[in-house]
Amino acid sequence: QVQLVESGGGLVQAGGSLRLSCAASGRTFSDYAMGWFRQAPGKERDFVARISKYSNTDYVDSVKGRFAISRANAKNTVYLHMNSLKPEDTAVYYCAQATSSSASRARNSWTYWGQGTQVTVSS
Repeated sequence: QVQLVESGGGLVQAGGSLRLSCAASGRTFSDYAMGWFRQAPGKERDFVARISKYSNTDYVDSVKGRFAISRANAKNTVYLHMNSLKPEDTAVYYCAQATSSSASRARNSWTYWGQGTQVTVSS
């Protein structure tokens, strides 16, 4: 049974930084793509970043140069390093795992989801 558990969210001032973590269990972590999505109140869950089995990365334009996704296979953990945070980054952030070594940005490409962690950026 796959479990994804996010942590690291919180309240931060604009311009600050946070690091989100997602601990995975239940499968061979290193074989699968991992991703981060976010959902602001009243909006859909949107793609933020993804990392393939081979550590190829991809970001939505609005976070390029500010966010970085990485994975630590020995720890079964994926990270989202968030710098220069803006109020518009406020959302619940979800970790996701695919069933293949890579996956597209589309939500339906991702099979397993965490429960989410709240990130609030004050102005």
